[in-house]
Amino acid sequence: MSQSLLEIKQVDKTFQSSKGVVRALHNFHLQVRKGEFITLIGPSGCGKSTLLKIIAGLDIDYDGEVTLDGKRVRGPGIDKGFIFQEPRLFPWLNVESNIAANLSLRDRDVREKVKELIELVQLNGFEKAYPRELSGGMAQRVAIARALLRNPRVLLLDEPFGALDAFTRAHMQEVLLDIWQKNKTTMIFVTHDIDEAIFLGNRVVVLKPRPGEIKNVIRVDLPFPRKKASTSFQELRYKVLSEFETIDEMKLVDRAGI
Repeated sequence: MSQSLLEIKQVDKTFQSSKGVVRALHNFHLQVRKGEFITLIGPSGCGKSTLLKIIAGLDIDYDGEVTLDGKRVRGPGIDKGFIFQEPRLFPWLNVESNIAANLSLRDRDVREKVKELIELVQLNGFEKAYPRELSGGMAQRVAIARALLRNPRVLLLDEPFGALDAFTRAHMQEVLLDIWQKNKTTMIFVTHDIDEAIFLGNRVVVLKPRPGEIKNVIRVDLPFPRKKASTSFQELRYKVLSEFETIDEMKLVDRAGI
């Protein structure tokens, strides 16, 4: 294996709830290479979103260690981009201003970078549009562009397409793959959809029920563009599905936000 960009080393995470102490993650260990697209999938409440927050530096109260470029993650920073389940755009700003966020479009470099990202996420012609004028998929593309503005070393995506209809979701998967293939930004993508995990990922990381722990890592060697109806795709789908031993585990709809 080539040198890892991101290393998650024996991470354990517990938190206090109304029912007592809950262990969200246990002995979680994963190495991610530069330019990889990792998808995480597992039963509801198995710690997928918690793991992303730890990698992002949004949660530093855990045991173990997370390193990026060999340096321990001690808090949030521009080297880590985060895409939430909803776009979280500023309603009073147009598309280009939302992408620029707290940077000034008067700066030529910022303006050129924003223009480049608008083209990358296929929003040409909507630069002056406001969030209320955008579809769900378009709004999420703005959020992706904003997260890429500072050239993060890793992009963390927490079920970003979960609220979209099936057709828009399929299109957004294609858009995201196009972005990844052009930029080769390392991505870690949480989903509860097996087809989505296989369609996007180089490796599918299957988590056990809480406390979250890796059950298996399945390599996806299918060439792009991938065809979901192909025999090889369906064989991989069965392989991932077979990792879930109960009906409850197979219902991968994640509503816990943990």
